[in-house]
Amino acid sequence: MRRTLTTGILAGIFGAGMLGTALAQATDTPRPMQVAHAGDGAGRPRLSAEDAQAFTDARVAALHAGLKLAPDQEKLWPPVEDAMRNLAKVRRDQREARRERDRDPVAETAPDALRARADALAARADALRKLADASQPLYATLDPAQKQRAASLSRPMRAGHHPGRHRHHRDD
Repeated sequence: MRRTLTTGILAGIFGAGMLGTALAQATDTPRPMQVAHAGDGAGRPRLSAEDAQAFTDARVAALHAGLKLAPDQEKLWPPVEDAMRNLAKVRRDQREARRERDRDPVAETAPDALRARADALAARADALRKLADASQPLYATLDPAQKQRAASLSRPMRAGHHPGRHRHHRDD
């Protein structure tokens, strides 16, 4: 149980994909969220690349602010942030590649689809492994209150998280 909780916290904290840079760079005139497509088939709007990046920035900044790192912990943050951003980029790139493949589903054979899925899983696994490695030194220094805040702040970052809905798997 503890191992699962720790793994879940690490994956959620440092997974996906983030707030400050986006808010700091906001213009004086509000701009509505750009929607690149009417939806994803599940009732959610498809975000533009710029909006997706802004959300990544927001989540990273929110987690960083919420952890309230001490100066010695702050030195351990940059590799974690880089790994979080890399994981978010891998996910965005994979979503875009999937959208491209979905435009002509007949062109892809079943073995090709399986290979593409295997490649995507391997890339995601590599990014998660890098995140785990980068986060280990910082996580080891967090006190129980910081770990609790990290768990709470990371819930919205986990892939497929939808408040009030429980999903058993995510097909991406």
